[in-house]
Formats: sequence, structure tokens, C-alpha cells
Amino acid sequence: MALALAPLSTRAADEAGVRLLDRGEAVRSDWNAAAPPASGWTPVRLLDLWQQRWPGHDGVVWYRLHWQQDDPRRPTALLADYMSLSGAIYVNGEAVARDPHLVEPLSRTWNTPHYVLLPPSLLRAGDNVVWLRVSGLSAYQPGAGPVRVGDPQTLQQRYRSERFLRYDIKLINLAMAVVLGGVFLLMWLLRRKDSVYGWFALTELTGSLYAYNHIATEIWPLPGTDAWQAFNAAFYVAAGACYALFLLRYCERRHPRLERVLAALSALSLLVAALAPTWMGHHRNLWFALGGSFYYISIGWFLIQAWRSRRPDALVLAACLLLPVLVSFRDFALFFGWVQGTTYWLSLTSVLTLVGIGFVLSYRFVSAMRRVEGFNLELKREVDTATSELATTLSRQHALELAHSRAGERLQLVRDLHDGFGGTLVGAIAQLQQAPDDMPKAAVIATLKDLRDDLRLVIDSTAREHADLSAQLAPLRHRLGRLLETADIDSRWQLDGLDGIELGSARSLDLLRLLQEALTNVFKHSRARRVEVQLRRVDDRLQLRIDDDGEGIASAPMAADGGAGVASMRLRAQRLGGELRIESGPHGTGLRLDFPLPA
Repeated sequence: MALALAPLSTRAADEAGVRLLDRGEAVRSDWNAAAPPASGWTPVRLLDLWQQRWPGHDGVVWYRLHWQQDDPRRPTALLADYMSLSGAIYVNGEAVARDPHLVEPLSRTWNTPHYVLLPPSLLRAGDNVVWLRVSGLSAYQPGAGPVRVGDPQTLQQRYRSERFLRYDIKLINLAMAVVLGGVFLLMWLLRRKDSVYGWFALTELTGSLYAYNHIATEIWPLPGTDAWQAFNAAFYVAAGACYALFLLRYCERRHPRLERVLAALSALSLLVAALAPTWMGHHRNLWFALGGSFYYISIGWFLIQAWRSRRPDALVLAACLLLPVLVSFRDFALFFGWVQGTTYWLSLTSVLTLVGIGFVLSYRFVSAMRRVEGFNLELKREVDTATSELATTLSRQHALELAHSRAGERLQLVRDLHDGFGGTLVGAIAQLQQAPDDMPKAAVIATLKDLRDDLRLVIDSTAREHADLSAQLAPLRHRLGRLLETADIDSRWQLDGLDGIELGSARSLDLLRLLQEALTNVFKHSRARRVEVQLRRVDDRLQLRIDDDGEGIASAPMAADGGAGVASMRLRAQRLGGELRIESGPHGTGLRLDFPLPA
């Protein structure tokens, strides 16, 4: 591209082998101009913001600067300090730097300087010309800054310094904000009741969306610069509201009405940005003033609260906020155009702010954990004391229960001897007293055998208190089987599902006595040839069936105490929780009992 030269006035200042080009001429043009106009040039001094000279101009402005080069072979570099929003650089008519998009959607060049090492073939001995083609919108401070040419090493060092201040430090701040926001968001998710972490996380994450404006070179995914600026302002308002709520929660305060207002204004800013981006972008100063008021008012209130409370963490946080607040006054003046410059200083103090806030929140978390640990230690001591006291109490209670159990066992044994063996013994004594003097020896032996069997039953049920039912039935089954064999009565037993069943000594004794009484009646009175005993478990109940093929109760010559024996069996069945049923006929007698097992 070849550009025509025109006379213009320049001023060059020499400094350490570098010439400052801050005086030149400017002319406005349309978006698609490939070359500057031949006329209409206006003298300017850089830094130049053209909305003051050409209000409402959206498009392109060309800047033309001159410098004198005595030796074109001398290594020479160029440093363009500022082009907003997007631009291209030409030296002696040839392009040396160009942003990807010079029309909407515009690239963004304002956040970094441009450094170019000029080839000797491009330079001339004598007069050399630099053109800056700057594309911008008047609502967003479009313009260009001074240009420096000269020693490459000096300019490269200056470029690195400027890039650090205007880009790198902001990238570091953004990375720290995203990391801290993510970390404290996780802390809040794990400790939902401690909302101070959640509001700080939202402050950093929404603030990161705004801070991205300082490092972005493209406006994707938004369609144009107006939408970009609108959402940038909306994120700033939302971040300010979250910051105010964070400070409220940090001081353990709640103001529901104020919080609803802040939430409503944040939602409104995002809604307006989505529905009316052009209007909001052109009035972004109003929204930035609103977001800034959230910051200043909440920080001022917090400084007062920190001074009143004198809490160490609150005072540390207040100190970390004080310097950024003072610096922010200068940045707001720069943003609103009250002072001129290209570098915002707040990013230099943001690291201090983030580190300070991260420190006090971590201090708050550690303090809470220490309180929890102290509470756990105190709780452990109290639990240990209570456990020791409970162990002593349980030991005493166990000793008492053991003594009561032994006393109960002795009492139960006494009752069993009294009710069973005692009754049999009294009956035997009465029988012997009433018997004739020449009572047969066999009758005396039979009476003594009855006493022996009854005593064995008491001993077996007591000695095997914790044995299952099948083990307790074995001795009784053996003795009764031998007894029935003496009368040529075939006894058949069927025991199903009795393993593991424990009825306890009292209930076991009742069941064993009932069986003994029933089979003794079969032996004495039934004249049966066969008897079947069936005892089985059905779910949570026991079923007992005794069937013989004898004469039946009605026709059998019952002994004198036969009625008392049946009454005794009915009483024992009731104590077991069931009801005894006797079915008697000419072909034998059936005894039925169904009772529940212990839970």
C-alpha cells in the first residue's frame, strides 16, 4: 500500500536514543477507507481522544507523524503506545502491524502497546512517516497515543514494562480471582451455612467476567462492541452488589430489603444488556457509576465496622481495602475522562486486595476449625467421663441383675420343686399312709419311680436353661420311651424345626411336664398299642400333637387323679400362651396344643 505524503508539523524529543512522536495531524474517515483523505487534517497532540474533537464520530481516524532518520541502516524499532479500539500501523506507506478486525466486530488493541522492529529496507535517510489507522466508537474513548522510534533494546524494555502494567498484571489478577472464586465456591458448597464464602466466590467470578475486558483482544461471542460494553457494565454492577453482600455477611449482618434491591439492580443490568445493548453501551458510565457506588458505600461502611469491632481479621481486611480504594479514585477519573492516560493503576493493588481477602477468609476458616477442634476435644473429654460413669453404673447394674437372676433361679427352682415334685411327694405320702400294712413292694417302688422321674424333670429343665428345645426333650423322650415299652406301647416321635429354640426354664418345664403328664396318662389308662408325638415349628409358633389308638378318655378306666391331671395340663397350656384341646373317641385320643414362641 502506498500512501501520499503531505506537509505537516512534527515534534521529536530525543531520550536515550529514542524519539517521542507526540505531535502530528489527524483526519477522520469512514470504516472502509483504504487510504487517508488528502485534506481535512487537523493538528493534534497525542494522547488524543477524538470524541472531544469529533463528537458522535464512529469509524476511522488517521494519525500522521514524522521523524528524521539520519542512517536508515541503524537498527530501529517502533513502539505505538495506544490505539483504541482497533488499529493498524504503516511506516512510509507499508503496513508493519494490523489488528485482525478493523470493522465491527472490532478487535481490541487498547490494552497493550505495539512493538515492531523495523527492517532497514523500509527506512529512509531523512524524513520518515508513521500512519496510525484507528477504528473506534465515540462512546468508548477512541483515539491514539504517542509513538516512539529508536533503539530496539530500549523500546523493547519499555514495551515489556508497559505490557506488564497494562496486560500481564491484569491476566495475573484474573487468574487469581478465578482460582480464589473456585476454591471458596467449593468451600461454600461444603459449608452452606457460611454464606460469606459463597458471596466472596460470586464476587470474584462475576468480577472476573468484567476483568476479562482488560485482556480480551476479541469480543466473541458477542455480535458487536455495544453488546460487549453493555455486558461489561452489567457484570461490574453484579460484582459490586456481590461485594457489598460479601462485606455484610463478613460482619454477620443481614438487611433483607437492601439485599433484594441489590439483587434486583443486578438482574436489571443483565436484562437491559441483553435487550438494549446499544442504549446501555452508550450509557455505560451511568451503570459503572452505579456499580462503583456499591463498592464505595459498602467499603466505607465496612471500614467503620472494622474500626468499631477492632477484630484483628477485620482490621487486616480494612487495611487491604484502603489502598485500592484510594487508587480507584484515579482510575475512575481516567475512565470518565477527567484525566488522561492509558494505564489503570488499580490492577497493581488488586493482588494485595485478593491476597488480603484470601488471608482473612482463610483465617476465618482456620479459626472456625480450631473452635470445632476445641469443641471436639471438650466433647471427647465429656464423653470419656460419661462413658466411665456409665461403665461403673452398668457394672453395678450387672452385679445387681446377676444377683437378682441367681435369686430368681433359686426361687424358680423352689417353685418347681414345690409345684411339681412337692405335689407328687405329698400325694405319695398320702397314698402310703392310706395303704394297708401289707402294701405290695411293687407299688412302693412304682411310687418312688414317679418321684424320681418328676425330680429328674425339674433338674433337666433347670440345668439346661440355655439349651435349645430339642436338647431338653432328649432325656424326657428316652425315659418316657422306656416307660411305654414296658406296657408294649410303640412310641413314635417327630420333631421338626426345634433347633435353636429356647423357651426359658419356666416355659420349658411347663411343656415337659405337659408331655410327661399326657404320655403317663397314655401309659396308665389308654390301653393303646401305639402313640405318636409330633412337635414342630410353624413360622413363629409351636404345634404339639399327641395321638394314641387306645380306648379314649370316656371309656378308659381313669385313675382317681385323672381329672386333676387334665386340669394341670390345661393350666400349663395357658401359661405357655395356648389352649389345650382333647379329641377323644372309640379309636383313640388326640391332644392338640398351639402356642407362640418367645420374640
